[in-house]
Amino acid sequence: MIFHRPSVWLLFLLVLVPLVWLRWSRPRRRVAVRFSDITALESAGRSLVVRLRWVVPFVRTLAMVLLIVALARPQKPNETSRVFTEGIAIQLVVDRSASMRAVDFQLEGRPADRLQAVKSVVREFVLGARSLPGRPDDLIGGIVFAQYADSACPLTLDHEHLVDVIDRTEIALDRSEGGTAIGDAIALGVERLHSLDERPDLRTDHVIRSKVMILLTDGENNAGDLAPETAADMAAALGIKIYTIGAGSLNATAMIPVMDPFGREVPQQVRVSIDEDTLRSIAARTGGAYFRATDTDSLRDIYARIDALEKTKVEQRRYLEFTEAALDRVTIGGVTLPALLPVVFVLLAAEVLLVATRFQTVP
Repeated sequence: MIFHRPSVWLLFLLVLVPLVWLRWSRPRRRVAVRFSDITALESAGRSLVVRLRWVVPFVRTLAMVLLIVALARPQKPNETSRVFTEGIAIQLVVDRSASMRAVDFQLEGRPADRLQAVKSVVREFVLGARSLPGRPDDLIGGIVFAQYADSACPLTLDHEHLVDVIDRTEIALDRSEGGTAIGDAIALGVERLHSLDERPDLRTDHVIRSKVMILLTDGENNAGDLAPETAADMAAALGIKIYTIGAGSLNATAMIPVMDPFGREVPQQVRVSIDEDTLRSIAARTGGAYFRATDTDSLRDIYARIDALEKTKVEQRRYLEFTEAALDRVTIGGVTLPALLPVVFVLLAAEVLLVATRFQTVP
């Protein structure tokens, strides 16, 4: 608790409070009425009202003390508010094609398919966990793709919503979605990042220092209208850096659940391949880097390395928001205190009520 600088000198008026208390608590001089004998009155004793006659001057003095304190403007500063003025826009581009069902990763010691592992590590990358600190100050969006590229979540600071959307992403099992449109996914990510400056819903105090795309796939570009290299050139022209990740074990085959003739899912070794040359070319054209994730630990390490490469240079403006204790309730040490001025008015009203009723005196 602090006091407003020019008004704090009013606290010196508290020095006069003891003098005023003595003046108010001392019995007034009144006209005396002579009695020949007051023995009967003395034996009657003092009533409760007489014993509590100090209550009225006490209430009045307390009201005066609180009024002086209120005029000195006690304030409680709130240092938790801050405005982030600079950050990075990160577009996550995740493959959800059928090959992402390959079970060559692990989560908590149990076998997991590639998309499950990616979801887990993306959550850690965005929100922070294990060795990843999280990206609380960056705009992050999500794009998923198989044969077609879809914007799952716009670039946002609401990272809980983003992670929830990514968690609900499912592998494309329908035959109409068969394919991997890497070029179209990059182009959609470029469009979302490029149009970011024109979005009216973003805070005007959040300056985008750089734009980055993290593309993760486990296959080859075999669908879509745009070649990955062409889309990468578009990104490079707009200053968008692309980090590419190839997800999958080093083996040429992986265990993937497939339907048998009886409609049952059975694990089967299926040939899988990653077009690493194309992914390296995409990264090189945009100034990014290519990484190969062969298991969950290496995938987490890759996101940690990208996190270190793309550090947010946050410029903060700290504001001290003051709560005026004279007008608003304040919380100190977990205890909420009422505003001072209403308490002063209540005390003055109580004094007037006491003097006019039970503690009324006759001159």
